[in-house]
Amino acid sequence: MALYLSSLSLSHFRSHLGAKLTLDARPVAIYGPNGAGKTNILEAVSLFSPGRGLRRGAAQDMVRRPEALGWKLTGILHSLYQTHEVEIWSEGGAARQLRIDGKAASQVALGRIARVLWLIPAMDRLWIEGADGRRRFLDRITLSFIPSHAEVSLVYEKAMRERNRLLKDQVRDGHWYVAVEKQMAEAGSAIHANRQAALELIQGAQDEAETAFPTAELELTMTEGEMPANATDFREALSESRFRDLAAGRTLIGPHRADLYGVYAAKGVPARDCSTGEQKALLVSLILANGRALKRDFGAPPILLLDEVAAHLDATRRAALYDEICALGSQAWMTGTGPELFTELGDRAQHLEVTEAEGTSAVMQHS
Repeated sequence: MALYLSSLSLSHFRSHLGAKLTLDARPVAIYGPNGAGKTNILEAVSLFSPGRGLRRGAAQDMVRRPEALGWKLTGILHSLYQTHEVEIWSEGGAARQLRIDGKAASQVALGRIARVLWLIPAMDRLWIEGADGRRRFLDRITLSFIPSHAEVSLVYEKAMRERNRLLKDQVRDGHWYVAVEKQMAEAGSAIHANRQAALELIQGAQDEAETAFPTAELELTMTEGEMPANATDFREALSESRFRDLAAGRTLIGPHRADLYGVYAAKGVPARDCSTGEQKALLVSLILANGRALKRDFGAPPILLLDEVAAHLDATRRAALYDEICALGSQAWMTGTGPELFTELGDRAQHLEVTEAEGTSAVMQHS
């Protein structure tokens, strides 16, 4: 069974005035000079999964300038034993709209049929920057296994915003907090449980594999204290924390205070203290483990988006990565500045050359 795009059309999307690609399930090697529009293609594919895409951009940011007419993506998605036509578009800077097989659909519905993972250069500093990025990284992994994670996260964020508003307004009457803290406790406990389940799947997929990439020991930690064991305990903790939270003007406990701690397993060195190359290799290892776990859990390997993935990999590790992708059976979309970066793939991949002239990208398919 497979998950892949056999057709992708872009209209007025970023630097692409128009492009239509006909594809098969093999990896896709995309090459061209910096600024040609390679990453824009990966961003388009990333929108075939729930969320805001690999750049986390707003719909109005994705429209081609200066026309600003709106944009549209259309793809034929093969998911397990079914084929779906997926249309994603925005008009006049409005929020994205989605149709699956000609019918209006939700992001959750898209999550049921598509699994897309990515690794982009902005993530290379994941281990040494703030916890926010690591939470987003973990939540993308979690969402790949549990599509409903997006909904429960939205419920939690909405309830927390309401509680924070009460705190900033210095509301001290406990009755105002009861309902919103109940909602936060239920959603927050679900978020924590989902993340833990995802980490167990990733750890298992790493431990079972023989790979050229180092494995990471992963732990979900809290920036302060511990996450309450269940919704009831979390609700009580929120109630007890009100006085302290009133002084801070915000909620100081909960899954929004979580962090992902990683250790290079073979060396026992925290990921944040590893070399740049080792940190990149650990990220690649986690993406591959995520793919292997999804192949078993979902029934097909995910679509992978690997932007400039060869940047910190030597030739040996690069060849090993290509072998692992092909063994996984994933339609991996990879970018690089020249075709020589994909020599080891040979005819195991399909090749796209992207050029740019006067702000407009062009795509040429090579056999």
